[in-house]
Amino acid sequence: MPDPVFGKRAVVVVAAAVVERDGAFLLTRRLDGTHLAGHWEFPGGKCHAGEAFQDCLVREIREELDADIEVGPEILATTHDYPDRAIELHFFGCELKSKPRPTMGQEMRWVPRAELASTRLPPADAELVRLLTGDVDRSSQD
Repeated sequence: MPDPVFGKRAVVVVAAAVVERDGAFLLTRRLDGTHLAGHWEFPGGKCHAGEAFQDCLVREIREELDADIEVGPEILATTHDYPDRAIELHFFGCELKSKPRPTMGQEMRWVPRAELASTRLPPADAELVRLLTGDVDRSSQD
């Protein structure tokens, strides 16, 4: 039976690292020729079938940034339906254990919390940005 939200398309499961240092967050820019090329994103990537989120993050950060991380608790899990694919996205608070160095030609930068909302991030990251910047609808919490 098709998923009522995502239809017949497969859901891509992604784990992403939320790394904060001195009030700024580590972001990388998606490469040309990839889905959402040019957007900044929290580093991470697609989980392999049966791979734990934490293992996925350790592998992806090693591959993309040549760095070791300690994966903390999950901050947010969300789904997003793009025109060409559906994403199940899991964000985890992480701590770098070594200096990151982009290995795939991607740009990397530390973005201050105050600039997150104006940074070109994927639409799937919108809920996380609201959470990190404190721009949450307080009326829904009553």
